[in-house]
Amino acid sequence: MKTALLAATVGIASAASAATPTAQVKPTVVLVHGAFADGSTWNKVIPLLQAKGLNVVSVQNPLTSLEDDVAATRRTLDAQSGPVVLVGHSWGGMVITQAGQHEKVKSLVYIAAFAPSAGESVADLSKGYPTPSGLTHVVADKEGFLTLTPEGIEQHLAQHVASDQTRLMIATQTPIRGSSFEQKASTAAWTTRPSWYLLSEQDRMIQPELQAAMAKKMAAQVTRLPADHVPHLSEPEAVAGIILKAVEQTPR
Repeated sequence: MKTALLAATVGIASAASAATPTAQVKPTVVLVHGAFADGSTWNKVIPLLQAKGLNVVSVQNPLTSLEDDVAATRRTLDAQSGPVVLVGHSWGGMVITQAGQHEKVKSLVYIAAFAPSAGESVADLSKGYPTPSGLTHVVADKEGFLTLTPEGIEQHLAQHVASDQTRLMIATQTPIRGSSFEQKASTAAWTTRPSWYLLSEQDRMIQPELQAAMAKKMAAQVTRLPADHVPHLSEPEAVAGIILKAVEQTPR
């Protein structure tokens, strides 16, 4: 009698468990910064994503080479326990295009970012397009690291950002090794993963026409915004909204 009762109880519990759908794990959002910045550049977007219950991690890349930045991003990806939406801004697009082959990465989001094909560099992508005005304000030191002048940041990188914020950007900018822009992506994760692209129509660092061409090549879901090169600072709600769309549509 007891054996029959126990078997019946186990059977009921098993049936109830089978009838209850398994809760889907929300993707973690991993953010990759661009040149002249560090992970804190995402500080206006992170709270907006966290408010939606998402785990968010901002990578701190050294900006010493494409390989070094990809390695730093992969270490962050290795530390995550579930699916990832990988987001890159500007130079960060080069990084996520290669690091995005990581098995945990389910989708990619490009924020006014470079999106190379395998074998392409930033220099390759930029051929055939007018030189953006911001690049005339780049300064190289004796070791080949590049920074932007104050005017370059205030009037060309972040012309829509308030002056108190641009003063902080000037004081804290992170140099990038100039040779990084000649390094070629070894692979292109967007060929096997869904992609989203925010196109900044008033960008003075990456030509909007180049952004449109890269987004079309990827067959990315495109959102156009009348923004500068740093929409995550000037239009953080819009940037968070695009990332949330990617999260909602990302395969678990």
